[in-house]
Order: sequence, then structure tokens, then C-alpha cells
Amino acid sequence: MPRTSPPAARVSWVENGEAQSALWRSDGGWPAPTRIVIADDTTTADAAYRHAASGTALLWRGDFNNARQLLSALGARIDKRQKPRHTDLTQAFRTHRTDAATRARLLGLLLVPLDADFAVPLRRAPDVRTACVEAFGAVRGAAAAESAVDTVDSRDTVDSLISLRELVGVIGAHEWREQGVPVPALGARIHPHYGVFSPIRGEYLDLVAQAPLPGAATDAGGIAFDIGVGTGVLSAILATRGVTRVQGTDLDDRALACATDNITRLGLSDRVDIVRADLFAEGTADLIVCNPPWIPAEATTSTDHAVYDPDSRMLRGFLTGLAAHLNPGGEGWLIISDIAERLGLRSRGELLDLIDAAGLIVVARLDTRPTHPRATDRSDPLYAARAAEVTSLWRLATA
Repeated sequence: MPRTSPPAARVSWVENGEAQSALWRSDGGWPAPTRIVIADDTTTADAAYRHAASGTALLWRGDFNNARQLLSALGARIDKRQKPRHTDLTQAFRTHRTDAATRARLLGLLLVPLDADFAVPLRRAPDVRTACVEAFGAVRGAAAAESAVDTVDSRDTVDSLISLRELVGVIGAHEWREQGVPVPALGARIHPHYGVFSPIRGEYLDLVAQAPLPGAATDAGGIAFDIGVGTGVLSAILATRGVTRVQGTDLDDRALACATDNITRLGLSDRVDIVRADLFAEGTADLIVCNPPWIPAEATTSTDHAVYDPDSRMLRGFLTGLAAHLNPGGEGWLIISDIAERLGLRSRGELLDLIDAAGLIVVARLDTRPTHPRATDRSDPLYAARAAEVTSLWRLATA
């Protein structure tokens, strides 16, 4: 499903005896704080934690770098108060998600101001205007943004407030977009946009680069579908492997823009089309590839959608519709980790039943082990599952 921005809201506070208000900006969908106090370079981490724990937000008016240090100190205090670990991995997963949501909520209460042009009016603040435009869209003045919400108070001194944590994410996303992510399977870099899952886990990309292609996909008139195109990395790999034509589909505006940008950068626009569609494009294909979110659980923030697939909706949709969209002799490639099985969230039997119920058979399966840092991080509460995780490319065909 496409992500939608939350409706505009205003936040109010008192500063130097004067009532102030501004837009509340949260792409993650966090609710606007109802209580705000002023914080600056004299505010201690302990005091900040007490405010946050009580649900009170802190609007920073000091040095920007000091705000980032305070954010780190708050994170350390929150981590000390996390619940004990569970040996049962399913319970450990649930506790981990609860702790992560609590941590995000508390850290999200340290706020910074943004002017109408997305400048941060704080000492030593970086220039985040380009990064914010990439994340939030074209600059909108307070008056334009408020036309459907409220009139602008002449005493307002800033256009909007945003959590520092979210702004740091915006800055990081801009850096990833500028530098790009090296993809050895592609021999090039992919440039992820804000809000689009970055292809930093290369093991599943290697599977797509190595699996034997159905012969018809590289013949004249051959076509492949890339379901949930994201950054466009899988479409690019298929095109460079010789697939005659690739059609990448998605419903998310950011993903569509990101994939189009990457395909253009790589000079593959003549072979890859990016199309808005709910899973499958119209017609049939010789190869259909899908890398759905791997964990069947509810997404709690906008950044969760690439990881969590509530009730395995995308997985089920792909498997259920696959047979109707495959050409004779074609294959569907399902790329999925067994992390859900190791966390007790979905069994291997359930996955096989879904494949069978869709009228599909397993032609072969290619497996690989993760190489990301969490797989070796023993401090991770889900280490036992991550260390044993296997990522697979299931080659499927009609029965």
C-alpha cells in the first residue's frame, strides 16, 4: 500500500512569556506533542529524560551539535531501562519491538525548529534544506501549508517543529542518496531515496545475480516483472543479465521516483520500465521476481513497511497471483529469509502450504547466509535468530 502523509497539525508552547505555535512535521506518523518546554545547552540528560518519560517534549534552542549529543545521552539512558532478555525468541521479538517503539517515542520528544525554507535556526546547524526537500517535497511557506488548518499567528517565529531523531534520519538519507550504495552484483552504485529501503544486504542480490534465468526471458520479446521495485536494484540486475525487457512495479511514490532515477543513472531506461501497479502489471511474463517484507507483523512507523508485512499480505498476494501472470515455462522467484520461522511467526509448513494452494511447485531453491553486522552482534536481543538465518531464492513454476 502507498504511504500517505499524516494530516497537518499545529503545536503550541509558551516561550519567554509569549504563546507560540508552529506546524508539527512527522513523516513517521508520530502524534504531535501536547506539552512542550524549552531546552538549551544548560539542560542535562537526566532532566531531559525526566521530561520525555512524562510525555513532555523539549524544544531545543541551543547549539545543534549539543542537541545531537543530548540525543545520544538520552538513548543511553533509555537502553539501560530496557526489559530483561527472553530465551524464547518469539517473546524476545515482541519485547524487542515494544522496546524499540518506546525508545523511538521518547527520543522523538527532542525537537528542533525549521524555518519556512527548511533552514534550522540554531547555532552550528548544518544546511539541511536540500535533504528536507528530498524527504518532504517542495518548500511550502507557513501560510500556504496552513491554509486548510489555521491562520498563521503573527507571533510564530518558526514554520514547523520536527523531532531531531527524524531530522537526523533525513540527513542520513540524503548522504546515502548522494554517495550511493555499492552493489557488487551490479558492478555499480544504487542511490536510495528517503523512505525507500536501501539494498545494503547484498546476499539476496547475489542470489538474483546467480540464479539460472528462464531461457525465454533473454529471447526477443522476453519480459520480466519486478514486484515491489523499491530502488530498482533487482530490475537493474535482471537487465544487465540480459533480460530483454523488465517492468518494475510499485504503489509508493517515493519508490517509483527512486527506481526511475536509478534506472536512468545506469543507462537502462531503454530496457526497464517503472510502472505504478498493485503487485502485478497487466499481462504475463517469463520471469516474475518478488522480494516481499520478510516479517509477518504490523508496521508501527513509516520506516517499517519494507521489513514488516502484516499477515503476510504481500507474500500471499504474490503467490496467489503468480500463476495467472506467468507465461508457459516461466518462473517466479520468491526471495525471502527464514527469520520469521526462527522467530516463531510463520512456519516453513505455512509457506509451503501457501505455495501449494496457489497451484505452484518448487523447481529449486538457492540459499545463502547473511553477512550483515547484526548476524554477529551477540548484544542483539535477536542474535540467536539472526546468526542462524538463511535467505533463499525459491524458483517457482505452475503445477
